[in-house]
Amino acid sequence: MVRAARNVSLRTTIAILSFTDYPELQIHLFFVFLIIYVITVVGNVGMIVLIKIDPKYHTPMYFFPTHLSFVDLCNSSISTPKLLENLVMADQSIFYFSCILQYLLSYTAVVTKLFLLVVMAYDCLVAICNSLLYTVAIPQRLCDLVVAGSYLWGMSSTLVLLCYTIHLNFSGYHVINHFFCESTALIAVSSSDTHIPHVFFSGFATFNEVSTLLVILTSYVFILVTVLKIHSASGRHKAFSTCASHLTVITIFQGTVLSLYFVPKFQNSRQTFKVASVYHTAINPMLNPLIYSLMNK
Repeated sequence: MVRAARNVSLRTTIAILSFTDYPELQIHLFFVFLIIYVITVVGNVGMIVLIKIDPKYHTPMYFFPTHLSFVDLCNSSISTPKLLENLVMADQSIFYFSCILQYLLSYTAVVTKLFLLVVMAYDCLVAICNSLLYTVAIPQRLCDLVVAGSYLWGMSSTLVLLCYTIHLNFSGYHVINHFFCESTALIAVSSSDTHIPHVFFSGFATFNEVSTLLVILTSYVFILVTVLKIHSASGRHKAFSTCASHLTVITIFQGTVLSLYFVPKFQNSRQTFKVASVYHTAINPMLNPLIYSLMNK
């Protein structure tokens, strides 16, 4: 199998078009994405370091955003450096194994983030609906277990997709009309029969998206009911501020993911898909630390 994989990599040439439809904007886009990436790195690393070094932040309320920042940092670092390279370099090719690795790591980060946001929704639910028993209901051991479970599920999902990906044939010259090796774009350029892999990927992605979204919506229904039972305006404001940052993050992230699901299947939709993917891989990771910083003292 190692020899077969090596032969495939030697016979395969993959080029990423990135934003070549707008050659006059290449340099401008380079600086825009460079600034976004620098802010993303500084914001997320700064948030992780601040929470780690200050003992008053060693609570579940800040423990989960630490891991969210780490996943966001990884998600942005998987695709943005190659995008920056393609914007200034004439050679836009990528090694076969690098493309597959980028595809797998990106999917791992997305799935892990989905389940981390579910865990954070439960944290908000307990903090608002059962605040007196918050430290008992969410001990540190439970926090460690659910975060580890999120990472494990993300990696397990990727391993399942890897079993299908290695059976696809990518021999020859292929052009990916995207700015990174995104899953559907990669499957689309395979010379194999992609019906079964596409159906499997769509079904698996739909399961992860729908299941996590249902849990989050259910949690916020209970939160809303609890907030409405609070008689004082100051009490309602305090309860809402507890979950305001998470609600903002989940709205932006899920809105982006759902827009990717419902992109129409026609030729011009590829540009729309690229723009939505930019929000998903670059803008969201930049905004999340800013949101948590501004909405928390």
